Amino acid sequence: MKKLWIIGFLLVAAEGQAQSIFAPMKNALKAGDAKELMKYFNSSVDLNLEGEVNTYSKAQAEFVLRDFFKKHSPTDFTIAHTGSSKAGLQFAIGKYTSGSDNYNVLMRVREVQKNYLIHEISFTKE
Repeated sequence: MKKLWIIGFLLVAAEGQAQSIFAPMKNALKAGDAKELMKYFNSSVDLNLEGEVNTYSKAQAEFVLRDFFKKHSPTDFTIAHTGSSKAGLQFAIGKYTSGSDNYNVLMRVREVQKNYLIHEISFTKE
């Protein structure tokens, strides 16, 4: 029983850490603030916007997302699930709402010099 309690505690602690990793990114997405979100970009970012996938520099990604947010201004963004891979890759799955449109969002981050940086973000319309 004690082992199950410890495993449960570790799972809750890991989920809490993942939530805190994604909290500032979540706030930037909820506000549609590309400039703030850019602070959490890796030097290059893979963006998937409604099926159009490209790799951008940090500055280019900010510009592309700023345009996306103008066209699809957010009414809400929530994170439904977070997790990590065995290799330490963290991910968050969420829902971005813009008016009557909903997008499934996948963010993948890696630890780079003790900071978690987005290396991939995907918006797929439901």
